Amino acid sequence: MFPVRRTSVLTAVALLLVAGCSADPKTSNTSADLGVNTSASQNRVETTKNEAAAALLPAKIRERGTLIVGAGFGSGNPPLGFIADDNKTPIGIEVDLAYLVAGALGLKPEIQVTSWENLFLGIDSGKYDAGFSNITVTEKRKQKYDFATYRKDDIAFEAKKGAGWKVASGKDVAGKTIAVSSGTNQEKILVDWNEANIKAGLPAATIKYFSNQTDTYLALTSGRIDAYLGPNPSIAYHVKTGGQTETIGKFSGAGPTLQGLIAATTKKDDGLVQAYQAAINAVIADGTYAKVLARWNVSTEAVQKSEINPPGLPLTN
Repeated sequence: MFPVRRTSVLTAVALLLVAGCSADPKTSNTSADLGVNTSASQNRVETTKNEAAAALLPAKIRERGTLIVGAGFGSGNPPLGFIADDNKTPIGIEVDLAYLVAGALGLKPEIQVTSWENLFLGIDSGKYDAGFSNITVTEKRKQKYDFATYRKDDIAFEAKKGAGWKVASGKDVAGKTIAVSSGTNQEKILVDWNEANIKAGLPAATIKYFSNQTDTYLALTSGRIDAYLGPNPSIAYHVKTGGQTETIGKFSGAGPTLQGLIAATTKKDDGLVQAYQAAINAVIADGTYAKVLARWNVSTEAVQKSEINPPGLPLTN
């Protein structure tokens, strides 16, 4: 999952190419090179209302006619969630999936971009009907929230090209300096690995935190950190567009024994999760779900069905 705190809004290309800011812009890869539309005119994949799913909505939501979605990506985390070239329109995988679920429920989506921290405060207070923000199911979160899954969760390590090392297990981070975002499942996995390494007599890793991706990638390209651990879609996207880094390891976002899952997130027992599950299963069945994932080059993270509150990242990994 991705917490990115709100900073000045950057275009997707500027954000992705900051790690390669010394490169010739005429030869650098861009989002357009990948066939990704970063304009405000998204021509999103659309679906039709599913009456059975819509019937599961609480009456107040159905009567209001809108689905208020919290998107906790702040200034941006392409391709998961970021701001279009007009500097105001939210776009990305998570936004498209929120639009799709809202459509299946017969509702108009209202995407409200916020910080990662404020996303959960908004769900707690009822400000947001749902969080679509690359939120991983964890056992700790299940104590406060309900989840309807819609995508696999994989995380990855990114390093400078030619770094000469790979991460195949937790032991490989011993003695390294790794950046990770605070409050994420990947942070928990990294901390657990580090603690296990210290107990085994291996050198401790140094864990670094940065306020946004721009700072993280500047630290990576300048050699101040050895690697960045983050969501696999974001890292794969940046590796392909930036040209100066590579993926050196990929793992499940729920630890070594469980496939991590990303889910629509809502306040526990608020009566919405069944409707979200039904809507997600409806768009999986009609093929629009697959089209959205293919549009953002993440078809490998597709799920066959939505599950409510499945096993998540353990309290003690």
